[in-house]
Amino acid sequence: MKDIRYTSAAASDLRKDRSVAKRLMAKLEPYRQTGGGDVTQLVGSTAKRLRDGDFRIIFVEDETEILVTKIAPRGQIYE
Repeated sequence: MKDIRYTSAAASDLRKDRSVAKRLMAKLEPYRQTGGGDVTQLVGSTAKRLRDGDFRIIFVEDETEILVTKIAPRGQIYE
C-alpha cells in the first residue's frame, strides 16, 4: 500500500475547511488501497486528478507514494 504525503500548499488547502478535508482524505483512501475511483491522467503532465463533487485533488504518484500537490474547487484548480 502506498503512503500519502501532502505538500505544504496542499496541507494549507486542507486546513481551510475541516469538513471538506475529511471528505477529501476519505475519497483518497480507496484509491490508495485499490487504485480505483474517479481518477484521470492530466493531459501533458505526469499528475493525476481525483474528483469529489466540486473539489479536485491533484497528485503525482510513483511506486511507493502518492504526493498530493494541490487541492481546490473546480474553478480554481487549473489556473
